[in-house]
Amino acid sequence: MDVTLTAEAENSAAELRSLLAWLVDVDELRGRATLVEGPPVSGTLGPTLDAVLVALAPGAATALATALVSWIRNRRSEVTLKATRADGTSVELSAKRTRLLNAEDVKSCIEQAAEALHRAGPAEDEERDGRGGGR
Repeated sequence: MDVTLTAEAENSAAELRSLLAWLVDVDELRGRATLVEGPPVSGTLGPTLDAVLVALAPGAATALATALVSWIRNRRSEVTLKATRADGTSVELSAKRTRLLNAEDVKSCIEQAAEALHRAGPAEDEERDGRGGGR
């Protein structure tokens, strides 16, 4: 399952590069995250940095959620990070809202994010239940 990570920040490209560097240090995510570039804006050189794409392995939703919460809590600037699955399910984290969380709240935030990223979409539910079509 692919998860697209986008950032809203003053310099979102720098934040996305920082996020990618953070993710490659996580064993379960190493080699599974890449930068997503868009076409150059008129009058500029080179492509724009749009997102980080993570090819999430089965069972790695908690590792990704933990890494995202940890990364965003370490940001000094105002950043909002959005993780979106291919089916449109998304989780949004904000440095403004996570910076002052206590340990129990951080754990709850990670669990909620992991659940949203892991939860099966309609097509996955059908395949798991043996109702998948066309096989």
